[in-house]
Amino acid sequence: MVYKLQQQPKTPIRNLDLTQKPKVAEKIKGIDNDEERLEIVDLGGMSFETVPNPPLNLAHICKLDLSNNNLQIIPESLMEGLLNIVVLDIHSNQLKSLPNSIGCLSKLKVLNVAGNLLLSLPKAIMNCRCLKELNVNFNKLGRLPDNIGFGLRNLEKLSVNSNLLAFFPSSLTHLSSLKKLDARLNKLRSLPEDVGNLIHLEVLNVSQNFQCLEVLPYSIGMLVSLVELDVSYNKIKTLPDSIGCLRRLKKLAVDGNPLVSPPALVVEQGVHAVKEYLNRGGQKCPSRKKSSWVRKLVKYRSLRATARILLHTPTTRAARDSKYLILTPSMP
Repeated sequence: MVYKLQQQPKTPIRNLDLTQKPKVAEKIKGIDNDEERLEIVDLGGMSFETVPNPPLNLAHICKLDLSNNNLQIIPESLMEGLLNIVVLDIHSNQLKSLPNSIGCLSKLKVLNVAGNLLLSLPKAIMNCRCLKELNVNFNKLGRLPDNIGFGLRNLEKLSVNSNLLAFFPSSLTHLSSLKKLDARLNKLRSLPEDVGNLIHLEVLNVSQNFQCLEVLPYSIGMLVSLVELDVSYNKIKTLPDSIGCLRRLKKLAVDGNPLVSPPALVVEQGVHAVKEYLNRGGQKCPSRKKSSWVRKLVKYRSLRATARILLHTPTTRAARDSKYLILTPSMP
């Protein structure tokens, strides 16, 4: 069932009874094999300043939407009761911290806390081992939990854009299931040296890091699943040659950098030209004119080699001065 409270402006928020006029939409099927019990509760956009009491047993909720309110605190007791929660959306509030009891959400798969005032994430979030999507965009995070990569092994999408991150913890490279990492609009100065361990990563966006990011690790060329790479608007002067090994790479954004290698002329030709340039260790592909000259040189050397062989045969010694075999004096 989906419960949606109809907003009643004249009723004091603190005294709202969520059982007064619930809007029942439809049953949720196929979640935890308990079709009759698990419910969706939508309390978004109600201007709540405190979390109201839900209209049913917390253990029966599979999705809870508290977004677009004015919440400053999430009670510990609320998290402790959401035993079957799969999706929790509390974006666009005034939260400065999350309760430690968030670690009790053992079935949580999607957590959206974007658009708050969070300075950090609780260490207990490492216990949300089923988490697949974590959205912490538009907060004030200065760092991520040190052990994030050891706890959230099933995480597939990590969105931390528009924060104050200067670096990633080294454990990030242990997020073996990660497919998308969005870290634009931070203050990143570097990426982990072994970022190449993220072999399932398909999208990496570290653009617009306030001109702080200057170098990409060589191991970035080991991201064998990478399809999109955005490093635009940083201070990168050289792309590592290893990027040329990214066979699945289809989209590469490098504009807004003081790039020297590859040069702008190569970048303008697209991702294929960049990869080819880097594969050659920064050497430009020979032009057609040069290739023709090289072919002539190879042919000339072949003729000289043939001439040497002929000079040492009895027949050619006898006919050395004949008009049928002409050798230039410069040939040895």
